[in-house]
Parts: sequence; structure tokens; C-alpha cells
Amino acid sequence: MRFDHTMRTNAAAGDVWAVWTDVARWPEWDGEFESAYIEGGRIALGARGSLRPRRGPASSFVVSEFEPEKGYAFSTRLPLCELVIRRRLGRDGGTTFTHEVSFVGPLSYLFGALLGRRFRAALPGVMENVRSIAERSL
Repeated sequence: MRFDHTMRTNAAAGDVWAVWTDVARWPEWDGEFESAYIEGGRIALGARGSLRPRRGPASSFVVSEFEPEKGYAFSTRLPLCELVIRRRLGRDGGTTFTHEVSFVGPLSYLFGALLGRRFRAALPGVMENVRSIAERSL
């Protein structure tokens, strides 16, 4: 299962990037998180971190893709499944940003059914929060 949401903003791409890559501040714009931490304090390929959701157990994640100022992905392990979050910036006459959620593996259908609906419903609000924070400097 995979879904995404794209939004346009008046903020510079670097402002969105700054919001997205400040892991400790993820709970400010994503209400699903109680806390977030990354080793070394910054996102980089191979960096490891932890997430404490408001509901459910804490989990660890690893940054599996990283392209400065363009996008990154991180993944967390679930039983026989992997949850992958991919965030990308676009510059097509303005700034667009996309947040993609996918469940991969033998039990992806199960986790997609259990978690996917809630994640999909929350995503537009989460993206609006990112946009609002990024646009504060305008």
C-alpha cells in the first residue's frame, strides 16, 4: 500500500527543508508524534533515530535515502513489513513538497489496513502544518 500528498507553498524550498529535517521538532507539525530523536542531531544517509508516537510503542528508524535540499526517506520495521516515509521537494515555478507513505513486505496489506487509513486522513493536516511553519518567515 502506498499513498502521498503534495502541496504548494510560497516558502522557499530551503525553508520547507529546514522544517522537515529538524527531527526534534517533528512533533510540532505531526500530531501523531510525542517525540522524535536522531543520532548526531541531523538527518544524513544511514542516520538512526527513534520515534515515540502518541499511540503505540516507540520505534527506531534509519534514513535510507538522502539527497540534500531535494529529499530523503526513512524506514521503520514492523513485523514482516517495513513502513517507509519519503519526503521530496519540487521546484516548478514555486515550491512543492510531497510526503509519501508506503508499507512494504508480506504483511503490508495488514499494516496498510490497520494504520493506513489513519495516516492518510492525517496527512493533509500535517502538510498544512509544515507549510504554515515554513511560511512564517515570509
